[in-house]
Amino acid sequence: MKNSRREFVFSISMLAASSAFPIQAFAFDKSKKLKVALVGTGIRGITFWGKRLMDEYSEILEFVGLSDINPSRLEYGKTYIGASCPTFTSFEDMVSITKPDLVIVTTKDSTHHEFIIKGLGMGCDVLTEKPLTIDEVKCQQILDAEKVSKKNLIVGFNYRWSPYATKIKELISNKTIGDLVSVDFNWYLNTYHGASYFRRWHGEMDSSGSLWVHKATHHFDLLNWWINSEPNEVFAYGDLEFYGKNGPYRGKNCRTCNHKNECAFYWDIHKDEFSKKLYIDHEHADGYIRDNCLFREDIDIYDKMSAQVRYTDNTILNYSLTTYSPFEGWRVAFNGTEGRIEAWLDIPYFENTSIDEAEKHANEMAQDGGEIVSKKPIVVHKLWQEFETIQVDMEESGHGGGDKRLQDKIFVNPEVPDPFGRTAGSRDGAMSVLIGIAARKSIQSGKPIKISELTDLEPQVRRT
Repeated sequence: MKNSRREFVFSISMLAASSAFPIQAFAFDKSKKLKVALVGTGIRGITFWGKRLMDEYSEILEFVGLSDINPSRLEYGKTYIGASCPTFTSFEDMVSITKPDLVIVTTKDSTHHEFIIKGLGMGCDVLTEKPLTIDEVKCQQILDAEKVSKKNLIVGFNYRWSPYATKIKELISNKTIGDLVSVDFNWYLNTYHGASYFRRWHGEMDSSGSLWVHKATHHFDLLNWWINSEPNEVFAYGDLEFYGKNGPYRGKNCRTCNHKNECAFYWDIHKDEFSKKLYIDHEHADGYIRDNCLFREDIDIYDKMSAQVRYTDNTILNYSLTTYSPFEGWRVAFNGTEGRIEAWLDIPYFENTSIDEAEKHANEMAQDGGEIVSKKPIVVHKLWQEFETIQVDMEESGHGGGDKRLQDKIFVNPEVPDPFGRTAGSRDGAMSVLIGIAARKSIQSGKPIKISELTDLEPQVRRT
């Protein structure tokens, strides 16, 4: 959707007529272009929140500033996005000089709080990539800053917006299986995508808060939204048994490693032209190495994870995350007082597919699709009845079509009511990361952790 004025009006009418999704937090003035500033020119920043905004919404918004601590990558990011705005290594200078309406935060997870708080305090609305932050102290600081600022904060949870996830929400909300009792959710990261987290700063607890936070925040947000309650208590297990110090080989990084011919995880970054231009060409400025060894001693996050979460409405969640599966996908089952719903995506032996796992991930992250490419099943099995299979239209790119729907809601039609409540604010962001933070603390202490003990948020029986 290239937003000419005619297409802009058409997109509003079409979204309103079908299933439009609200974001009352932002009431942007559509009589003038929205002034946007972006901090963090990594891959998510310059692609999804950078180039895609320029390509799709340039008639209704403009970038007034880009900021990053790496001046070399910053200039590459500006060129890639296609922006003509000034660049800054100082976030404060960028905001004070350019006076944006909206600040988008796509920096390293451990610094999200810094730019969220500063942006709110300097009079801007803020949109942050997930996760909201990585620990309970930073989380409380963000909540306090939002209250004081009187500005608005939204978390970019794109998974809610895919047609498949929305259909699940609709079925549960309509009491298709009665009242929800328990949920089983399993997520599988493959040896391509899963391993990539351990190559980067994500593999270090102080930077990412572990995959309990960086990755699982997606999953916990979906579950909180589907269940429509807030988490009350978490008990978890986890360990590091595959990556890090457990590996059979070790080197400085993949490109200089002496074990290239032996290690099944060897990745030649030079064959990925985009990664070379985004990372290698600029690593001299900040020392960020994209193809770090998966088995370096610095890795201290978990690579196997399992948790039980008790919600305030007494729904029980059984959750697991695998980081070195042969395939990437997920499956979920909802048990209710009147039946059961089962759903899954990308389980190869359920779908009889053989697509390359690296290609699958590339397709999911791409932003150039939009057409319906397949139908995916959701099974509804009511008590004492035959099961029913519901087919849902699916798109391949942009996280199953969730990416574009999220951005359309934020920038095109924020005022249109959404019956599914897909917009995520600071409380949603907090409740998703607090499950992961509680899981970490449970593993360390061997005890269940109360969500109410982490911040001043009191978990509600129904999401507010």
